[in-house]
Amino acid sequence: MDFTTVNWFAVVASTIAAFVVGSIWFGPKTFYPIWWKAIGRSPEDKPGGSSSMAVTFGLIGVAAFVQAVVLALIIGVLRDSGTEVGLVLGAVTGLIVGVGFSATTSLGHRLMGGQGFVVWAIEVGGDIAALVVMGGILGVWQ
Repeated sequence: MDFTTVNWFAVVASTIAAFVVGSIWFGPKTFYPIWWKAIGRSPEDKPGGSSSMAVTFGLIGVAAFVQAVVLALIIGVLRDSGTEVGLVLGAVTGLIVGVGFSATTSLGHRLMGGQGFVVWAIEVGGDIAALVVMGGILGVWQ
């Protein structure tokens, strides 16, 4: 498996899907208000810290793109080993990557940083949901 066999349209579609999942997950009617309060912010505080929102979303986009490429490579390795990957196995691969890497590495960061379990659960839940959708797309289209 190498970069020449990656379906770049699928990677871009997965990156866009990650933004869609994130916007739903952190929407004003879903987890954003709970998360915002849990990180110690008031409704008057602006998101994004000291950087502009364009920079913030640009970096989030780069991160989602990297996730999509890595997930495409993992799915490619599965295919190269003779495994038939479709929607379900692609989504399960995203779930495994999300739980095995995203959830486990960020837990210590959130707990040691004093942000607690609720912040971690909301953030990692969104990460895992996005990776499941990305894996499904890549499983079908990669």
